[in-house]
Amino acid sequence: MSERELLSSAYRDFNARNIDDVISRMHPQVEWANGMEGGHVHGRDAVRDYWTRQFTTLNPHVEPVAIEPGESNNWVVTVHQVVHDLKGNLLVDTTVYHTYQFREGLIARMDIAQTSPVAG
Repeated sequence: MSERELLSSAYRDFNARNIDDVISRMHPQVEWANGMEGGHVHGRDAVRDYWTRQFTTLNPHVEPVAIEPGESNNWVVTVHQVVHDLKGNLLVDTTVYHTYQFREGLIARMDIAQTSPVAG
């Protein structure tokens, strides 16, 4: 599976809440951006805990609009992000940029930016 295919399927599984399938695509020492509290969580178990906490208060949906190679062997995903609270109230409807690094064919790091990291 190519890195583009891996990312595409990871978003599909995240939106379906197939969390273990997404986490299986991550390096054991993954560094994952913590969009709620800032910084990063480290390791697969920490990502699982982070998402478990997130899903108790929020209902996020992240749809990749574009998945393109970036600089320094990164991949940049342009994401349409829509977040509702658990009552269905819209909280966020925006575009964000997720940047990924891979190690040993697995996601090793994910960062979030409000503006595109790709020079256009």
